[in-house]
Amino acid sequence: MQGRWRMIAIILFAGISLLLMTCGKKHQIDEIAYRQEIEEWHRQRIADLIRPDGWLTLVGLHWLKEGANPFGSDSSNAIVFPPKVPAFMGTFYLRNGLVTVKIRPGVSVYYQDQPVDSLELQHDLTGEPTILSHGTLQWYIIKRGDRYAVRIKDSESPVRIHFKGIERFPVDSRWRLRARFEPYQPPRTIDVPTVLGTTVSEPCPGRLVFEWEGKTYALDVIQEKPIDPLFILFGDQTNGQETYGGGRFLYADPPDASGFTVLDFNRAYNPPCAFTPYATCPLPPAQNQLPFAVRAGEKAYGDAHH
Repeated sequence: MQGRWRMIAIILFAGISLLLMTCGKKHQIDEIAYRQEIEEWHRQRIADLIRPDGWLTLVGLHWLKEGANPFGSDSSNAIVFPPKVPAFMGTFYLRNGLVTVKIRPGVSVYYQDQPVDSLELQHDLTGEPTILSHGTLQWYIIKRGDRYAVRIKDSESPVRIHFKGIERFPVDSRWRLRARFEPYQPPRTIDVPTVLGTTVSEPCPGRLVFEWEGKTYALDVIQEKPIDPLFILFGDQTNGQETYGGGRFLYADPPDASGFTVLDFNRAYNPPCAFTPYATCPLPPAQNQLPFAVRAGEKAYGDAHH
């Protein structure tokens, strides 16, 4: 699964993984220390969310058509930017999978603090997208399947300015579960739906098997490299009511030498699509829909978008 949301989650995850694995081996935890760790994780999560280039800053997503795509704030443009920019800024060109931009004379657009006249644009899946800016706006190209779009961010977006935090369920250590990793031989790829109505294939080395209230359940995981944390997209019976309708995200440490890890639903968090209609989030695959309510982690934020 590509995208900046994955890298940030991995960074946040690393800060608490050692304590969680240590607790898992002892099968007991210090409740006070555990709650403090969850609160610290959440503070870091919020700090990232409200960054000047975080998910709360998204203000536009525009799909490119083959050929010329004029852009600016005037409604006659193929791609209409927010009203704070010039009426006619330039043109994006999409030709056989290559995106370039040509800026109109007299319009100030920057790349790495240098003025831009024309430029070839790298998309997000390259790992280093070409980020252009004008005032408080930033934009870059994203690729989804064989389609390309312009994603626009504004550090002064209303969502970011008026953000009041995320309501959560009370921290409850009962939702910190010991899980057994069952590898698939050979590793599989699984079909993951998205809010765009598309399906993407993701690497699935196995599943996590755990018990809840006397019954056994399993969740397929996504992992690109053996050293990466295990990424879980899951749904449950709270979705669409107490929690975001499109499910939630969760990370777990790779299994230890005995094949076990910790599945902590207190760290279940909302995907970007819970905050903005301009994200392109994955959704839980059918096999990761849990038949019970997971009242742990983040609750729904305001009005659901996707």
